[in-house]
Amino acid sequence: MHIHWLAIGLAAVAGFVVGGLWYGPLFGKAWMRARGISHEQAAKGNMPLIFGTTFVLNLIAAFMLDHLYATYDAPLGLHYSLVIAAIVGVGFIATSIGVNYLFSRQPRALFLIDAGYWITIYLVMGAILGLLR
Repeated sequence: MHIHWLAIGLAAVAGFVVGGLWYGPLFGKAWMRARGISHEQAAKGNMPLIFGTTFVLNLIAAFMLDHLYATYDAPLGLHYSLVIAAIVGVGFIATSIGVNYLFSRQPRALFLIDAGYWITIYLVMGAILGLLR
């Protein structure tokens, strides 16, 4: 198996950027409202630890997606890499979050924000991996 380190690294960085936009200007206020977190509470977090760990987790996710693509014999290309990324994002991640949020009685808005983020991040990572593999 050939590991595509450049594509994995770029996919992880792109995931980090998407997260900054998603939970910042796009849905940050709605997410904090749905979570019941104030700006003051959010500012008290250990941001270097949160951001550093988030990047490492994005790196692992990108690596695993690349590894999943490597299990296919045929060259994937952009179309199939996006299809597989959508299957992962919608079929595994969003459904798992949905079950957890149902049982913990989280607001629907929070589910839509968080599940939408994961679907988007996997599509972005899939596009990068599909184009650079």
